[in-house]
Amino acid sequence: MDSESVNAGAVGAYGIGELLGRARARAVPVVRGLPDAVLDAPTPCAQYDVKALVNHVFQVVVEFQELAAKGAADFSGAVPDLVGGEPGWRERFVTETDRLVAAWAAPGAEEGTAGAWEMPARVVGSMALLDLTVHMWDLARATGGDYPVDEELAPVVAQLTVTVAGLAPTARASGVFGEPVEVGEDATAFERLLGRTGRDPYWRPGLGGRE
Repeated sequence: MDSESVNAGAVGAYGIGELLGRARARAVPVVRGLPDAVLDAPTPCAQYDVKALVNHVFQVVVEFQELAAKGAADFSGAVPDLVGGEPGWRERFVTETDRLVAAWAAPGAEEGTAGAWEMPARVVGSMALLDLTVHMWDLARATGGDYPVDEELAPVVAQLTVTVAGLAPTARASGVFGEPVEVGEDATAFERLLGRTGRDPYWRPGLGGRE
């Protein structure tokens, strides 16, 4: 699958709620399949192990529900440890991602601006989409699992390609993205997307890099 066949003009045809729903369909099996034994394993996102990354995604999923409703998100404190403090955290992830999808599918969610950043709401929603997609690849790759990239995900990758291009300079300056990772000419659109966020698409557990 090469999602760049979905051109930039077609990206706007998909609502953020719909795109989040497609990303959620891949995220839920990844999180449900995480065994407790791998929670301290490293991930391709170097500053996080598996547990810390799941907690980070939880925070994003919850706070971006508020942003969809033009409320105020709070990222000022420590990231809540839902994985360590809540035995049903996998099923809570299912519930919270369902709420995220519903929040961004609600009428008016993509209109105007959102958050303290006063950014276009669609861009803000795309930031949640980025985390729910790329970090799920991080988790799947860290634990030897599968992250299917198929035609259903093509519009998500197309949207994120546009989003990352717009956010990259600021995201790199703030350390959210690493420096771009070079990929081969035969790389897929998703692999190119990963490279633009500073990830090595060929990262494997125990190798810390290319095969």
